[in-house]
Amino acid sequence: MLVAVVGAGRIGTPLIERLVAAGHEVTAYDVRAERRTAVEEAGARWSSDLSAAEVVLTVLPGTPELEALVHGPFLTQLHPGTLWIDLTSASPELGKAAAQTAAAAGIRYLESPLGGGVEGMRSGTLTLYAGGAPEVLAAATPILRTFAITIHHTGPHGTGYLTKLLINLLWFGQAALTTEALLLAQHHGQSPAVFAELLKGSAGDSAFAERHLPALLAGNYLPDFGLDRCVEELDSVEHSAAFADLPHPITTAVADLHRAALQHYGPIDGELLGPAWLEVQAGTRLHDPR
Repeated sequence: MLVAVVGAGRIGTPLIERLVAAGHEVTAYDVRAERRTAVEEAGARWSSDLSAAEVVLTVLPGTPELEALVHGPFLTQLHPGTLWIDLTSASPELGKAAAQTAAAAGIRYLESPLGGGVEGMRSGTLTLYAGGAPEVLAAATPILRTFAITIHHTGPHGTGYLTKLLINLLWFGQAALTTEALLLAQHHGQSPAVFAELLKGSAGDSAFAERHLPALLAGNYLPDFGLDRCVEELDSVEHSAAFADLPHPITTAVADLHRAALQHYGPIDGELLGPAWLEVQAGTRLHDPR
């Protein structure tokens, strides 16, 4: 099967490696010509021609890039019946628009944003949040299984993107509030490491506390994702909530924190730079003295 990949960045390159290892013929392309060497080293052929592909996977930085793709010549290159799987984290509104455009062109489209990051792609252990028709998901599943263990069907188009964004919103919020709590505990003489242990199994426990708090205490701000992309995702959630005329003061607070962090640090890599900005404002850093 000829599979084309559009986007050969942090996620796209290990995606290519996994598809090649699964026995697929793979072509790949990125707007950055300098990614050609990485594509070829991963075992794929560098090509922007999508006309012969049976399956096209797009994995782009975010909503602006996907929107430009949808409104550009991308879909005109695909023949009717082509299976298009998008792995980008994008806005639910764009997902619905992309679905309508793809349907008009006879393209089978599935949004399938991923959870698990670069390491999850390398190990083939990703979680996917698939929005679209059940029959399209069924057709896509053999390809998706080359890099994902868990595949959730979230519902119609838009719900896959929304689910990923809401999960990220909760994670960003948990990270920020946990940091505030730890800074207060540390101010009163309690070790953040001790407090982190006390969180386990308590009402204040969370996936962030279990999996990622140790990185924060070690001064690792998780540089696998850009701060500007974190803000972009939070902006999308806030926009959706405002459009639906639903209350979202906590969403806005989390987004504002990350916007302030972006203004302070600039568009550098680090998913935990919101908590880092709280440390700056507190005039101290959390630390694990053990």
